[in-house]
Amino acid sequence: MTTAAIVGFSGSYNARSRTRILVEEIVRRTALRYDKTSEVLDIGQFIPNLGAAVRLSDLNQTARRLVDRLLQADALVVASPVYKGSYTGLFKHLIDLLEPTAFSGKPVLLAATGGGDRHALVIEHQLRPLFGFFEARTLATGIYASERDFADPTSISPALAERLDRAIEQFAPYLEPRIPNELSMQASVLRANGATSQAHGRSLSRVPLASLE
Repeated sequence: MTTAAIVGFSGSYNARSRTRILVEEIVRRTALRYDKTSEVLDIGQFIPNLGAAVRLSDLNQTARRLVDRLLQADALVVASPVYKGSYTGLFKHLIDLLEPTAFSGKPVLLAATGGGDRHALVIEHQLRPLFGFFEARTLATGIYASERDFADPTSISPALAERLDRAIEQFAPYLEPRIPNELSMQASVLRANGATSQAHGRSLSRVPLASLE
């Protein structure tokens, strides 16, 4: 299976949790914005042997393939529900199995869900330092969503959607095609022409004067 360019990862055990819904919506909007392939994974797919694993090689083949899809993605959307003031235990356990360079240079949009606003800083106090250790390029805007940010059990509110779009735009330096603009192209042509003129001038300086008469 070809690895999707945008991979979302939910740290919730519940496949239909608010965290999963949030990740799916961010990934959907990101894939649409940048015309990329996408998929969403959740921690439940790594069970049953994740809890007993003490190293990456202890995971079964299915779980190892899921890890590879996380590591090979062009960009990640990572979210966890807040549990006892932090991310979930198995979420952290999976991350602990990875090499310190696993996410080096990879753009990551961080998100979290909780019952109220008192956990709103979990992204800055917990998730961002964690991915900073892995040298990931975490986007400046993190997304925290509480119960009131969900219009119903399966969709998000307009206010949350606006915040998502603002954060998703920060993927642009990593996901948009790098096409030289007109000015840079003109500068390249001028540099090339200048180099050609200099080379021609040097060749003339080596021609005997008699041959130029």
